[in-house]
Amino acid sequence: MNFDLTEEQQMIQSAARDFAQNEIAPVAADFDQSGEFPLSNIQKMGELGLMGIEVPEAYGGAGLDTIGYALAMIEICAADAAHGTIVSVNNSLFCNGLLKYGTEEQKQKYVRAIATGEEIGAYALTEPQSGSDAAAMRSRATLSEDGSHYVINAKKSWITSGPVAKYIVLFAVTDPDAGARGITAFMIDTTKAGFSRGKTEPKLGIRASATCEIELEGYQCPVEDRLGEEGQGFKIAMSVLDAGRIGIAAQAVGIARAAYEATLEYVRERKAFGQPIGSFQMTQAKIADMKTKLDAAQLLTMRAAWAKMQADKNGGRFGVEASTAKLFASESAMWIAHQAVQIHGGMGYSKEMPVERYFRDAKITEIYEGTSEIQRMVISRLETGLR
Repeated sequence: MNFDLTEEQQMIQSAARDFAQNEIAPVAADFDQSGEFPLSNIQKMGELGLMGIEVPEAYGGAGLDTIGYALAMIEICAADAAHGTIVSVNNSLFCNGLLKYGTEEQKQKYVRAIATGEEIGAYALTEPQSGSDAAAMRSRATLSEDGSHYVINAKKSWITSGPVAKYIVLFAVTDPDAGARGITAFMIDTTKAGFSRGKTEPKLGIRASATCEIELEGYQCPVEDRLGEEGQGFKIAMSVLDAGRIGIAAQAVGIARAAYEATLEYVRERKAFGQPIGSFQMTQAKIADMKTKLDAAQLLTMRAAWAKMQADKNGGRFGVEASTAKLFASESAMWIAHQAVQIHGGMGYSKEMPVERYFRDAKITEIYEGTSEIQRMVISRLETGLR
């Protein structure tokens, strides 16, 4: 790995930091309280290229690399993780799969609209009865007799950006007897008949990132809107999640950094027994451990981003690096946010201080794009070759 950032990587990092601190940070607490979707900010980020960082310019994106994406995610999430979640879904879960598996027509139609921030994208894999066990989905897609379209009946849950998404990558079973190899991916236009949304979920954290159930009943999906070949859906889903885990690792680093920096400021100013609490050994030990975990998490995230870039060039894999970064960064963010609240004492438990929000936001990074338990299973299986 080369630790020197390119000029382009520095530019996207700087642009993301400026926007995050000037436009997102001042309103983050208000959006968290209201749960309102920050559409105006998302559209502005689209204009800056932040909604399609790795998308080629030919499809409306910034045409940058994965390290640039991770750096931008860290800056955005240090201001507000909810904004970062929307950015992550658009970049990693939606655009990434289409760029790799989509046709030229699909890229022009779907990727451009999402990468520019004109529309919002979503990714629908999870179902009410199948979270970690994604292959056990019950959604069905049946090819019509004339072969022109699929009839989809599906119910999906915990769909990030579901309440506002125009287009969704959805996975359904086309061959029930083939197990995971019987799953196919589809592009869904939420304005068409047969699509409906459930209630928006009242979440613990990332509250401005809208989440809901979606349902398709007799939805007719044209064959040309199938993503990849029949039976390729599970492979697409897992490939996309590998990329998504890098985004979540970066999100966790951003949250952790914000919690750490807030704590540094607090321990310098807050006094007890006649001296700053940062001079107490127990506080110093916490600060040292927070800093160590934060730096290690960021390095693992940058390594995973670099590994994806190498895989894009040579066709290799980056699953271990992505899962390792996601596992460590998410658990570190939760730990660092916990320590931040503890050091702030009673004020850390108050909504007057941002560490309370960081604590709530950090928790989801241990859950979505695969729980910590799933990451440990993935890492072990890829390292040992045993299942």
